[in-house]
Amino acid sequence: MIFDEIKILKQHGNQFIPDVTKPQLPGPFKGRPEISAEEVNEMALASLCPTGAIGTSPVSIDMGKCVMCGECSFAYPNKIKFTTDYKIATNIRERLIVKEGDINPISIDENKIRAEIQSLFGRSLKLREISAAGSNADEQELNACGNVNFDMGRFGIEFLASPRHCDGIVITGPISENMAEAVQVCYDAVPDPKIIMLVGTDAISGGIFVGSGALNRSFLEKYIIDLYVPGNPPHPLTFVNGVLEMIRGKKKN
Repeated sequence: MIFDEIKILKQHGNQFIPDVTKPQLPGPFKGRPEISAEEVNEMALASLCPTGAIGTSPVSIDMGKCVMCGECSFAYPNKIKFTTDYKIATNIRERLIVKEGDINPISIDENKIRAEIQSLFGRSLKLREISAAGSNADEQELNACGNVNFDMGRFGIEFLASPRHCDGIVITGPISENMAEAVQVCYDAVPDPKIIMLVGTDAISGGIFVGSGALNRSFLEKYIIDLYVPGNPPHPLTFVNGVLEMIRGKKKN
């Protein structure tokens, strides 16, 4: 009945996000970390990280390796705090390394964006997602990017099935040996010019699978990566804002 639908809408409220650049996420979400100047046992702190994301002298956290377990902030709450800043995608790998005292947001270097990206894909971007031995966590968040909440399709950003109809590939997962050839075949099928995005800790660094003989990440050594989207898994707002900044620039979001 129509009254039941009205009741549900009233209970749920307006789930559509009019401006994806402005929402505030609740505290449990872990975004960009901030590291204070408090003196701690740096080696003990670094040993807590299962992926070696924590560096020393000065203390740093590599968001490309971080699995967001939060163990470092639980053990040293005055040293490390994860903010709710979800705008952490970048096109410069080194910018994912947050050092002690850094309070500036992680951003994209517009000077490093290839000219054809904004000129050709600013209003329409079709992508082929490749789950290269992913856990399905990153993949589910990418699926959510197209739902009623985030609706990235309104910006002309869509996932398609055929790489021949796409402008680039989005890789999730650490890239296993069994998926290495599939990644290359899919990339080759995309017409030039084409984009490569790495989404999630596993895709960016290998995550907890680093050093495994089951991986073959040689594909990433051949090409320039246009966008790194950190997180384990990344929030849909992280992906959508990162892509928009890359294809349109900050002033046009």
